[in-house]
Amino acid sequence: MDFQNILVEKKDKTAIVTINRPKVLNALNHETLVELGEVIHLLERDDEVDVVIITGAGDKAFVAGADIAYMQNLTAIEGRAFGILGNKVFRSIEQMSKPVIAAVNGFALGGGCELAMCCDFRLASKRARFGQPEVGLGITPGFGGTQRLARLVGPGMAKQLLFTGQTIDAEEALRIGLVNMVTEPEDLMPKVLEIANTISQKGQLAVRLCKAAVNEGMQTDIDRGIAIEADAFGLCFSTSDQKEGMLAFLEKRQPRFTGR
Repeated sequence: MDFQNILVEKKDKTAIVTINRPKVLNALNHETLVELGEVIHLLERDDEVDVVIITGAGDKAFVAGADIAYMQNLTAIEGRAFGILGNKVFRSIEQMSKPVIAAVNGFALGGGCELAMCCDFRLASKRARFGQPEVGLGITPGFGGTQRLARLVGPGMAKQLLFTGQTIDAEEALRIGLVNMVTEPEDLMPKVLEIANTISQKGQLAVRLCKAAVNEGMQTDIDRGIAIEADAFGLCFSTSDQKEGMLAFLEKRQPRFTGR
């Protein structure tokens, strides 16, 4: 995969997607968003990839935000179109059948925080900083920040962060539930890869059904959610992975999943 602003590296069954604009702290412009969407489209269909990690180049930023120099002179119509593009790309990440982990190695502000939030979960280094500072620029978040932040940390905390534009450190992000774990900077990628490797050793059909059930169930009431889970649970019993997984358990050995 050859892109201008995105790097893709594969390690075993994991793809590492790196936003590669370190001179501007990996800020998201139109071209970068388009490329990110293309990468996700390709990885969704790559049978050699079970898990995707998204991170940023360098040690200063995950993604410092959308590119302000690009946005400065946009008209209202152009601004809305840019927001729609960002939301379309981020929604494709959220809806990807495969698990996507954000490895947040520095600033994750504005569009960067929104990118991290559309991933399935987030690990952060102690250098990471999070925030939605858009009100200080006279705009609202445009790539899903007003929607996902409230779902992750609750509406009260989300409104405080949105209204003040406050930036928080990794430990505070952990406290409020925005990230799952905080590591030393040098330990971040090894830890994320360790988790990705653990996931890739499980039954992939089951992993993807878990993701789909959580995502769909979170948008409905508990009774509908339980019905969604029942459908997923039943579907598992039509797979070779279920038969192999349970046989391996009874035979006290590691399962050999095939994704079928």
